[in-house]
Amino acid sequence: MRIDLHTHSRVSDGTDSPTELVQAAKAAGLDVVAITDHDTAGSWDEAAAAAADVGIGLVRGMEISTDHLGHSVHLLAYLPDRTHPPLVAELARVLAGRDGRLPLMLARLARLGIEVSLEDVAAVSGHAAASGRPHLADALVAKGYVHSRDEAFNRYLGAGKPANVSRYAAPLEPMIRTVAAAGGVTVIAHPWGRSGHQQPDEAAISSLVDTGLSGLEVDHQDHTPETREKLRVIARNLDLVVTGSSDYHGTGKVGHHLGVNTTAPAEYERLLERAAAASAASGRVTPEVVR
Repeated sequence: MRIDLHTHSRVSDGTDSPTELVQAAKAAGLDVVAITDHDTAGSWDEAAAAAADVGIGLVRGMEISTDHLGHSVHLLAYLPDRTHPPLVAELARVLAGRDGRLPLMLARLARLGIEVSLEDVAAVSGHAAASGRPHLADALVAKGYVHSRDEAFNRYLGAGKPANVSRYAAPLEPMIRTVAAAGGVTVIAHPWGRSGHQQPDEAAISSLVDTGLSGLEVDHQDHTPETREKLRVIARNLDLVVTGSSDYHGTGKVGHHLGVNTTAPAEYERLLERAAAASAASGRVTPEVVR
């Protein structure tokens, strides 16, 4: 069984529709795929219908932007009740932060002599729940200022670059508790993939386990073999579920094709067991896995 638990459609910053993503997952030989758009459940209904149509398992999830002691942490939330009011409120605040910083980033680009408008960004973001840096990167590509998203981030939009503007991200520990209260389970996405500072470390992760964290995304393209082994040891020490996934964004992210990393079936079953327990404890109506 091949299981990929981290993908994005164009409801956030991927380039496939939810239906196209599910069809591509089936064509790639996956048996289960999770759709985890940034800070939104907006892709769930279309993806679930497509999964039932093509015959592939679907886990409904999302990747939530959080902050932990000044570090950006992406938190994968699986199978929460998307109508849980505290979750709805916090996701709305995160999405508003994404939209709110866009004009500020455009102004910074303009001061660099780079003219991109809100309309230019809207032309590439389509029906996304919010317009973020990947959409602005796509607009820069479309106008010929850069050749790729990676170049846009490396020159202008990444942390510390001249057009970058910080935005609101939900505090990590309260968000783990919010997802649990919504009947879902949480996994830290690519925990050491971006900062390169090995944060959060094992002590911090242990504290997050006490809060309710269920797993670590160990097998990810941003992790070296040595990093994966260190994270696997931490997961074993703390009895965390180990996941592996592609972080697929369609053509928006090079080298992250569907199924490039997968989750072991035994680990997937552990995740579903924890999700079932969280759902029962919460008393919320949580989504079923499409089988």
